[in-house]
Parts: sequence; C-alpha cells; structure tokens
Amino acid sequence: MSLRDFGLLTLVCLVWASNNIVSKYVVSHLGLPPLFYAAVRFGIVAAATLPWLLPMPRPRWRLLAVASLMGGGNFALLFLGLKTSTPSAAAVIGQIGVPITTLLSMVMLGEKIRWRRALGITLTFAGCLAVMYDPRGFALSPGLLYVVASAFAGALGAVMMKQIEGVKPLQFQAWVGFASVLPLAALSAWLEPGQVGQALAAGWPFAAAVLYSGLVVSVGAHTGYYFLIGRYEANLISPLTLMTPLATIALGVAIFHDPFGLRMAAGTLLALTGVLIIAVRRNHVMPLLLAIRNRAQ
Repeated sequence: MSLRDFGLLTLVCLVWASNNIVSKYVVSHLGLPPLFYAAVRFGIVAAATLPWLLPMPRPRWRLLAVASLMGGGNFALLFLGLKTSTPSAAAVIGQIGVPITTLLSMVMLGEKIRWRRALGITLTFAGCLAVMYDPRGFALSPGLLYVVASAFAGALGAVMMKQIEGVKPLQFQAWVGFASVLPLAALSAWLEPGQVGQALAAGWPFAAAVLYSGLVVSVGAHTGYYFLIGRYEANLISPLTLMTPLATIALGVAIFHDPFGLRMAAGTLLALTGVLIIAVRRNHVMPLLLAIRNRAQ
C-alpha cells in the first residue's frame, strides 16, 4: 500500500472513531433523544446523496430491508446504547458483529469456516464477555445490550447485502438515508416528545455534530473506504481497520475518562485478536461488515 493510501485509510479510521465520541456527546452530554439524532443524521445523508437515489436496484424489498437494518436499525440502537454506555466499551462490544456476520453467512450463504475462523469467533465472544464481566457477575447493562442488538442488525444487513448485485456505494448510502429517515422520525415523534425544542436549545453544537456525523462520517469516510477496497485486497484493508476501535478507546479515555483497567484491556485484546483472525481469512462479507461496523463507531 502506498504511503498516501495508508494515510487515507488512517484518516478514515480516525473519522469513524471520532463518531462514537461525537455521538456520545450528543445523546449523553447534550441530552438529545437518540432516535431524533439518528433521524436528523439520516435526513442529511438522504439529502446529500439524493442525486444517486435512482434507478432503484432490485430486488426492491431486499434493498429496503438491508438499508433499514444498516441504517436506522444499526445506528438508532447504537445511539440508544451510547446513552448509558461508554464509547470504549461500545467500541469493543461492537466487535461482536464480526463473528455474528460469519455465523450468519454460514446459515444464509452456505459459507464454510475452518478452525482458524472458529478460534477467532471464540476469542471475540470471550473478549466481549470479559468487558461485560465484573467480580459480582455479568454486567448486562441496557446500554451494552443495545450495542449488541446494533451489531446484530448490521451483521444481518451485511449478509443480505451480499445477495444484491450492482449497488454502488453512494447509491446505497442514498437508500440507507431514504429508508431510515421517515421510520426514525415517526418513532421519535411517538417516543420522544419535545425533541425539536431540545435540539433548538442545544444550538450550534448539535448542528455541528449532526452535520459532521452525516456528511463527513457517513458520506465522506465511507466513500474513501470503498475507494481503497477497490484498489487493494480486502485481506489487506480489513485488518488495518482495527485502528478504529483502538482509536475510539483512546479518545474515550482521553476525552470522557472512560475506565480502562486490566479486565477491559484483556477483553479488548481477546476481542480484537479474534476479529483480526477472522478478517485475514477470505470470506464473503467481511469488507462490507467492517465498513458498517466502523462507520457506526
């Protein structure tokens, strides 16, 4: 990989990592409702990518299902999780989407795995459980359970996406925004009264955060990632994207003072080692899954 392209990949991973921090700030420190934040974000994505919306790829029902899972389902659940969980813990627990994707690809795509990827799956699950464990037992906090649900939605969408042919990255982004904004807006109106007033009270920090999340993270970084996937083997790109959770943890500790003790360090090491083992093995959906997982960070 050229130094220029490695620099681009590093920038993409840092942008993805910063999104967890920005999202945590919006839903926790500014107190904005998570569903409303997700709806506004996808409204911006839909507006920015509108020229690429048509023609609609087929099968249409599958495209809408995939776009909903990868967009509204994945991000809304993540933002709900970040309301009470730390960015560092969310970054590690989110890695569970990688083994889930591998298992789903076995069931839905007939993919075969051997002992190395089975070891990677085991290590990733063990690392996530270590992060959720404390001396008094497993801390199944609602926030981290939302993160697990977010990872599952993204994993299912990634596997289903593999069954759709010929969808370009910006076209897919357009449909993710279009399929997500109205359902999320309706859910927010139902479950989060007063959200518009809260957004107006938050002022420019909320506006800056949602523009950054929608344009720079979802459109810009995602497009850069697919540019690199088009130039290099996925087996080279995928392991390098582990910079994203590492950078998220570093930013979470530095900015929000996330706790990072021995248990968290051991769980992170196990989970990321497992993801690395899975990522370096050839498989059907890993490049797409890592794009989704990191874009949600």
